[in-house]
Amino acid sequence: METRPTIAIMYDFDKTLTTRDMQEYTFIPNLGLSAAEFWQKANTLARTQGMDSILSYMKLMLDESKRQAKPIRRSDFVALGRELEFFPGVLDWFSLVNNLGEELGLVIEHYIISSGLKEIIEGSAIGGAFHRIYACEYLYDENGVAVWPKLSVNYTAKTQFLFRINKGVLDVHEDQALNAYKAETERTVPFRNMIYIGDGLTDVPCMKLVKQNGGKSIAVYMQGKEETAYRLMAEDRINFYTPADYTQAGALFGLVRTILEEMKACNRLETLSIEMKYKASKTG
Repeated sequence: METRPTIAIMYDFDKTLTTRDMQEYTFIPNLGLSAAEFWQKANTLARTQGMDSILSYMKLMLDESKRQAKPIRRSDFVALGRELEFFPGVLDWFSLVNNLGEELGLVIEHYIISSGLKEIIEGSAIGGAFHRIYACEYLYDENGVAVWPKLSVNYTAKTQFLFRINKGVLDVHEDQALNAYKAETERTVPFRNMIYIGDGLTDVPCMKLVKQNGGKSIAVYMQGKEETAYRLMAEDRINFYTPADYTQAGALFGLVRTILEEMKACNRLETLSIEMKYKASKTG
């Protein structure tokens, strides 16, 4: 029986699947700050300390919580996930795509690669839809209180997770296996079988890498805010752009259907080529 090809669909999270940054729904208002105030503080901290911007926001979350005597636990972050608001169709999107994959004879795996917080994503209505969630995490003390960033996923660091998925080395602590040589024909998910969906400039390293290696990159945008998507297309950093409408009737689902149909055909042709080369080597 012919093995079904595995297709990896990778998503940014904030403003790709959700309408805002995840911290803005509940966490920041609970501190008595506006979103603008919080991000200005985080950016100032990064600038004055020569600090990575992702680490600066993670530190600021801890500092502000401690200052207000509101220690944050893992369970608190998970609970925050229930407050997230998603773009139209997101809640049904994953089952729709999985069913489409089944129809086409493909195995679909969904991944998150985000600079947001893993715990909040896990607690959201779609947290169980993903094969892996790669996002920032905290280390917790013996009382379950967040004390230190355990994993920071900045914009260029996101690309390592593409290679983890490509090679099938999914655990973040496995560095030697990730860097070890693995022939293209032995890799779990070839780049040609990858789709990356993001919303903006912070996704460019992943979008460009997937596109350059034969996969497909898609920029999604909120209605009326097309400028970034247009710029990414003009600069040849993405393959396609669509509104952030994940309903079955939306342009994105139609586009992904076409991409999956093409990937099915390309995988079949690759299999035929390998079979013919093997036959030729035995009879030549």
